[in-house]
Amino acid sequence: MKKLSALREEVHGWEKLQKRITDLLDLAQMEDESLLPEIEQEVEDLQKILEQKELSTLLSGPYDQGNALLAIHAGAGGTDSQDWAAMLQRMYLRWAERSGYETEILDMTEGEEAGIKSVTIAVNGKYAYGYLKSEKGVHRLVRLSPFDAAHRRHTSFALVEVLPEIEDDDDIVINPEDVRIDIFKSSGAGGQNVQKNATAVRLLHLPTGIIVTCQNERSQTQNRENAFRVLRARLAALKQEQQEKELEALRGEYQKAEWGSQIRSYVLHPYQLVKDHRTDYETGNTQAVLDGELDGFIEAYLRWKR
Repeated sequence: MKKLSALREEVHGWEKLQKRITDLLDLAQMEDESLLPEIEQEVEDLQKILEQKELSTLLSGPYDQGNALLAIHAGAGGTDSQDWAAMLQRMYLRWAERSGYETEILDMTEGEEAGIKSVTIAVNGKYAYGYLKSEKGVHRLVRLSPFDAAHRRHTSFALVEVLPEIEDDDDIVINPEDVRIDIFKSSGAGGQNVQKNATAVRLLHLPTGIIVTCQNERSQTQNRENAFRVLRARLAALKQEQQEKELEALRGEYQKAEWGSQIRSYVLHPYQLVKDHRTDYETGNTQAVLDGELDGFIEAYLRWKR
């Protein structure tokens, strides 16, 4: 029923577009010059819709239409990298908000002095995974460090993971005997932020060694459910990665992704530039990007991937 509803919505969207084009043609044939501004505006609106439709045809993967789980991990670089991870968290939350997606922080570990060590965010809405999968990889920041007394230039790294949220997939079956569940007290900044009761959940998937922790909710049951959401997504991503490795091995093209092979650089000093190293798409408006304007990078990636 869910699939049927999605298909009906898709067909309805195309029928609605077809009607608008027919109405526009009828309007144009009236040869009334006073209607020209209205016609021009409608043409412009239809062009934008068609560009969006074209972009959606690039999202044909098995999980592209569904929700996403986005995880950010601070890399080497201490406080600077943890601050960079927090900047990326803000950037993606801003992007999600302006794109009409709902977000939920499932797990977060704060840094000692500033920023975060890691965070896992659920991004809910149509095509969330399809758009966000372009962000998977190492992100590099070059700036004058606010944590360096000498105000020297520092390079920081953070790893972004993007996983499809799996609801119903017969191939992703988690055997309860394969999962070790540990319950512990949530860690926090201290004071009222620290839970007195053990509500945080850690899962260890024995066959793969995957570890998932969730401690953001006050309820142990909710944390457990969220942890299994993340585990299911990680298993699906692992399965997809193995399939891609097999295909690439057959083609003779597979290359291991190393920590140093960043997908994108954000340079704030000595000049302003954000550049994607896969597509060569770049912009000098670094503040806009850090405020969540990522659509140009996402579209460039989808076209490059095709």
